[in-house]
Amino acid sequence: MSRPRLGAHIPWAQIATYLDRVLALELAPEIAIKGPEFDTLDESLLDQSSQKIAAAQIRPTLHAPFFDLNPGALDPLIRQATRQRLTQALTAAGRLNAHLMVIHPGVDKWRYPNLEQVWLVQAKEFLLPLIDQAAACGCRLAIENIYEDAPDLLVQLVDEIDSECFGHCFDAGHWHLFGKTNMTDWLAAIGPRLLHLHLHDNHGVADEHLPLGEGTIDFSPLQNKLRSMPALPSMTLEAHSAEHLKRSLQQAKKLFAPTICSPDSPSSY
Repeated sequence: MSRPRLGAHIPWAQIATYLDRVLALELAPEIAIKGPEFDTLDESLLDQSSQKIAAAQIRPTLHAPFFDLNPGALDPLIRQATRQRLTQALTAAGRLNAHLMVIHPGVDKWRYPNLEQVWLVQAKEFLLPLIDQAAACGCRLAIENIYEDAPDLLVQLVDEIDSECFGHCFDAGHWHLFGKTNMTDWLAAIGPRLLHLHLHDNHGVADEHLPLGEGTIDFSPLQNKLRSMPALPSMTLEAHSAEHLKRSLQQAKKLFAPTICSPDSPSSY
């Protein structure tokens, strides 16, 4: 069983500062681009970044814009804006030769009381052509849990679309904040459609994005899940500072080696 390469979060605004450092650590960049950044995107910087990543023989991940966006929005104008931004993101993913693009669902039970199934119908119609577009450039889409307290709606969406190019991004920090289903059962519900992981820690009261092991998340159910999977997901450490990335990487080696990362890979930042 091959071991996927670990990744590290890089905001597009900081790509010039951190890309070389992340590649030196033999980590796969997960590049997060905000919607308005596409309006002034430095095309030459995108191409330079793509060349550097390719030279390192790495395929990155792209995190699509999510603020104000919703693939299952009830308002067609919001869906139109969402389509424009996600199409721009997927174009960038293709230029970067990204293996995967992460998207947010944009739904929660408080703003959509008893409307989840209406959202589901809209989201399926929205996502099907986007998934085909992703597949054409060798990329898959992974939808991330955000405010969900149970996996059911996202599982239904992924299962009904039923594409090898569409699956789940399990965010452990968001699960710890909002999930009311224990991690073992959540991961069991996702089943084999787990494509990607976002790993960070918190104390269950705020989205702190702490290094692994510095909050209160018990990662043992995830360790067990990974041991049982014949095809492992990719993984991004969502650290928000260089120091946090260093500490999180050290802890990831303890938690997940040799399942998902090599214990002797570089760790100095």
